[in-house]
Amino acid sequence: MTSRRDFLRTSALGGGAMALAPSFNQLFAASSGAGVPKRFIFIRKSSGIRPLEMALRDFSAKDKALDEKKEPLQVDLAKHELPKWLRGLDAHKEHMTILQGLSAKMSENVHYSFSSVMGCFKSNRNTLSAIKRATIDFELAKLFPSPFGHVELSFAGGRTGIVSGYSASAPQTRNYCYADPDTARSELFKSVLNPEAVNSDNDMLSFLQSKEGRKIGGIKGPEKRRQETHLESIEAIRERNKKLIAISGSLAKHLPELAPVHANGGANASTPEKQAAMTDVLISALKAGLTNVVTYTIDDLGTPITGLPGNETDRVGIHPLGHDEAFGGVPAWKTREQIRISHVNQINTIVEELKQTPEGSGTMFDNTMIMYFPENGETHHGVGKESPFLIMAGNNCNLDIAGRYIRLPYLGNEGHKTLGNWYTTLLNAHGNPMEHYGDLDLEMARKKLDQTGSIKLFMA
Repeated sequence: MTSRRDFLRTSALGGGAMALAPSFNQLFAASSGAGVPKRFIFIRKSSGIRPLEMALRDFSAKDKALDEKKEPLQVDLAKHELPKWLRGLDAHKEHMTILQGLSAKMSENVHYSFSSVMGCFKSNRNTLSAIKRATIDFELAKLFPSPFGHVELSFAGGRTGIVSGYSASAPQTRNYCYADPDTARSELFKSVLNPEAVNSDNDMLSFLQSKEGRKIGGIKGPEKRRQETHLESIEAIRERNKKLIAISGSLAKHLPELAPVHANGGANASTPEKQAAMTDVLISALKAGLTNVVTYTIDDLGTPITGLPGNETDRVGIHPLGHDEAFGGVPAWKTREQIRISHVNQINTIVEELKQTPEGSGTMFDNTMIMYFPENGETHHGVGKESPFLIMAGNNCNLDIAGRYIRLPYLGNEGHKTLGNWYTTLLNAHGNPMEHYGDLDLEMARKKLDQTGSIKLFMA
C-alpha cells in the first residue's frame, strides 16, 4: 500500500500528480459564505448496463413498443414498478430518473473507457498524452470548491493504497484515487487522525517547493509554465493542510468508523463489506465538507467479487460473467443482476443518509445529484451507441428530470443527444455557460446532425 508521503515523494512533480490539490485561488472558497453548494457523485460500473435492464416491466403496450423501437418516450415512474434490481430505491422514485438514449461514441468503449467516459475523448487505452481536457467531475468541482476539490475512490483491479485514477484535472494530467476504505479514511481525515503526519508532509512539500523553485530561472516557454503550475499546486496542498489542521476539531465529529477487517487494505473483507465501508467514508467526506464532487469506480473487469449473495463462497470474475460464464451454478445474468443490486444498496444508503442530514431549509440530499452509469456503454463489449444513466437528484437540482423514465431519440436520428450534451447540460445548469463539453461524434457530424449544447428539455 502506498502512503501519501511516498506518493508525494515519488511523483509529486511527475506528469499528472498535481491533481492532488485544487487551484490555490479556489482553496476553501466554499466556506466563504457563497451559500449551500451543489454536490455530484459519479458512480462508474464496468461490463455495461444493458438498456433492457433499465426498461420498465409494466409499460403499456404503446410505451413498450416505443421503447423497444428506441423512439422518444417519457413515463411517470410513480405509475410503474421498477425493475427488480432497482427496487431498493422504491421509496425514492420521486427523485429518480432513468435516462435512456444517450450515446458515447466519442468515448472509448469495448472493455474499458479509462478517463474517456468522464472527458468525452478517446483515451488510447489510458495513454497520458490522450487526455484532452479536465474531466466533467473536475469541471463541476471548480464551480463548487472545497478543501479537497475533488475526491476519487476506486475498487478497480483489486488495488489498495493511493494509486492512479481515471479522472483528470487538466490535459495530460491523470488524477490519483483512494483504492480501499482504510486509505480513503486515513487520507481524507488525516488532520484528525494524524496531524503530525500532515505537518511532516508540509515540511517535505516546503523542501520540494524550494528545490523546484530554483529551477525556474533556467527554463522558458511551456515548460516554465508547467513548472510554475507545479509550484502553485504544492503551495495549494500546504495551504490546505494548514486549514485542515485548524478545523480538525469540527472534522472529528464526522470521522467514519471502520471495522478491523478493513485495516491494511482489507484483504479479508468481502466485496459488500468493502462497498459499505467506502460508502461510509464517502458520506462522511461530504458531511464534513471536505469535497462536493466524488467519482467512485465501484468495479472494473479486474475487481474480485466475493461474498455476493447467491455466490457467497465464489470468487466471481466480472469479465467471464460478461461472456455468460456461470459461477457456483448461478446463471450469469442472475449474478450480474445481484452485482447491480449491491451497487443500488450503496446508492440507497447515500440517499437516505443525506436525506436525514439537515442543510439550510431542507436536507443535504436536496442539493445532491448521484449518477450511476456504465463506463463502457451498453453491454460487456460496449460500442457506445447507448449509455444508460440512473440519476438520483434532490429537490434543488437545477434540472427538470426527476420522477421520470426518459428515452431520447436514438443515435442517427434528429434530436439525438450524446454524453457530451449531458455533461454540457450539467455545466450550463450549474454556472458554466460553455457552448459544448467534449469531442463530437464524427458520424453525426458527417450527417450534419446538431450535437452541440445542452439538452434544452432538461433545463429547469
